[in-house]
Amino acid sequence: MEFSHISVLAGPCVEALNIRPDGVYIDATTGGGGHSLLIAEKLGPGGRLFCFDRDQEALEAARKRLAGFLEKTVFVKSNFAQMAQALAELGAPRPDGILFDLGVSSYQLDNGQRGFSYMADAPLDMRMDRGQALTARQVVNEYSQQRLRQLLWEYGEERHSGRIAAAIARRREERPIETTLELAEIIRGAMPPQALREKQHPAKRSFQAIRIEVNGELQAVEQAVADGIKLLNPGGRIAVISFHSLEDRIAKRIFAQQAKGCVCPPEFPVCVCGRKPQIKLLHKGVVLPSRQEMEQNPRARSAKLRAAEKL
Repeated sequence: MEFSHISVLAGPCVEALNIRPDGVYIDATTGGGGHSLLIAEKLGPGGRLFCFDRDQEALEAARKRLAGFLEKTVFVKSNFAQMAQALAELGAPRPDGILFDLGVSSYQLDNGQRGFSYMADAPLDMRMDRGQALTARQVVNEYSQQRLRQLLWEYGEERHSGRIAAAIARRREERPIETTLELAEIIRGAMPPQALREKQHPAKRSFQAIRIEVNGELQAVEQAVADGIKLLNPGGRIAVISFHSLEDRIAKRIFAQQAKGCVCPPEFPVCVCGRKPQIKLLHKGVVLPSRQEMEQNPRARSAKLRAAEKL
């Protein structure tokens, strides 16, 4: 299957990064290379672009898309949580811009064999890095009922997590749950009638939760965004696109913490902590896709962009 992914909020991202022709930039979630190509096109001979992804298929697709810019591009197979270490090992200079486009790519969703989708039958997998050990099959069949209930609630914000976890536990006592459609049908069967009348698929939140658990996504975001701010050159920009509230809350909290100066109690007459802001926010709140973009790409509807500049 051809790796395709429509770059979300492409214009606002490029604008937020304020790309200099001789700058050093990181696409921490390269995917099919859509955003990477937009960055590379703005770089001159002295510019550098580091493309990170944990999915080898994504990196191969990105290499093809950026075939005309290979002299200024470095491809790195790595979880972005290890970005700082990987850059140090490469002897890379400090970056002038970092982009995070979080979540699962269109290709990963649409390629049924990857096991991310509740719309196509496939083995329960959901690994972004197919070399890692933990799979969705293990989560579904080996986690305790209580642990399943907790992750469905915390990572999927699923109101019916208890009913779903109980239904999964009952089914796997008979036989292991092996495929995506089998799991989706179990989830559907556990839902009360009013939940089945909602617009979104009844398995959407549960599949999201299991995917986040398999790939350690939220912990990786926490580490990578904080490290990214530290790595930036003064005046460098960081941009984060998120697609659900859990990711956005992490980015919002880290940005707010790093944009804050003095943390002394209000009753102190003078500052004694000496804390200085590390970044300034580029927008008040978030940047959302235009109506035209949402019409052209329905998957952009939930996207939010936050951006900041290193002081």
